[in-house]
Amino acid sequence: MTIKTSRRFFLSGAGVLAMAAFSGQVQAQDVISEILQSNGRGNWDDTFDARASDGDKVASNLPIFSPQTVMYIEQAVGQYSNIVAQGGWPMVPATKKLELGVVDPDVVALRKRLMVSGDLPASAGISESFDTYVDAAVKRFQMRHGLPADGVLGKYSYAAMNISADVRLGQLQTNLVRLRTMSGDLGPRYVMVNIPAAQIEAVENDRVVLRHTAIVGKIDRQTPILNSAINEIIVNPYWNAPESIVRKDIIPLMRKNPQYLAENSIRILGPNGEVDPTTIDWSTEDAAKFRFRQDPGKINAMASVKINFPNPHATYMHDTPQQGLFNKLMRFDSSGCVRVQNVRDLVTWLLRDTPGWDRQHFEATIKSGESVPVQLSQPVPVYFTYISAWSTGDGVAHFRDDIYGRDGVDELQLSQAL
Repeated sequence: MTIKTSRRFFLSGAGVLAMAAFSGQVQAQDVISEILQSNGRGNWDDTFDARASDGDKVASNLPIFSPQTVMYIEQAVGQYSNIVAQGGWPMVPATKKLELGVVDPDVVALRKRLMVSGDLPASAGISESFDTYVDAAVKRFQMRHGLPADGVLGKYSYAAMNISADVRLGQLQTNLVRLRTMSGDLGPRYVMVNIPAAQIEAVENDRVVLRHTAIVGKIDRQTPILNSAINEIIVNPYWNAPESIVRKDIIPLMRKNPQYLAENSIRILGPNGEVDPTTIDWSTEDAAKFRFRQDPGKINAMASVKINFPNPHATYMHDTPQQGLFNKLMRFDSSGCVRVQNVRDLVTWLLRDTPGWDRQHFEATIKSGESVPVQLSQPVPVYFTYISAWSTGDGVAHFRDDIYGRDGVDELQLSQAL
């Protein structure tokens, strides 16, 4: 016979103190003092569950552009103001690989840090042991900061953890201003690209129905901020290389490998038709005056689909043959356009109200290899934005790397510092 046990978390007095501190009712340092007086650990109930650090609340279907998000980030500003007023959180020595099972004096500072920010219940107590409760808290912290939730303290987790509370407060305040500017009517259905998070939300009736990992522009080829409306899907698109890519990428590659264009199905088009690459002097930049077009196919830079919308930046969203890039921590690799993971799901959602373009027909068209433009019967608003900090309520504040340095504090550009 199998016996199933139900495990529930009961807050001890120290646990209540920790929650109160994050809500501004009790000083953060009082929480730590209370724990230290409890002989190294909190008053545990035997049925305490490590999952009680609310890791499930980090994920949310609430859109970043929701009016509720504005309210929640205002609450987070109040909470972080209180943390700053009480001295912030301690620095965690970034000298060792801390993970589950480790016993080390540095875990004491780690526990205190996670308690002040609300990731670890105060009832977990103070000790040198990296136990399952610390593991759950670290994973929660990592999820809030867009890091792989593996529970291991590496260089990015340390860097994010040791940004001071007052700098995080400033980041919240900066992004609150940005979010307030987007508090109007955005439409019943829209797509939002959040550049620092390298993430896309498809929103319907103020709820995220699809969330996609994205790849956005490099620091020297930034994805622009824009508002537009998606009006066209091109299945099996031709790729026309922008002049900037011809100069920065294609010409240098042709100098190294004269067969590069042929190997990648890229043709040179001039006023009188196709141009033979051997007639061009690649030691100069004469090639930039021509148009470079890649044929549809699996190696096409946009792979199966391109999502178009009017804008002055020649920017669009698309598929990619380089699917492995979506697994990178820092997904800032494009020349300004946005690559979308699982893009066919997003396109199916966009084409939902366009007659004749269900998922089956869409997939069949991809297989045909024919380049087909499709006009959406109802254009869908799209917003490219820069939100590096927000809140989803329940004391959950999210932070991301200020990749383009728009928050005004060098410390927030983690990818540049490491």
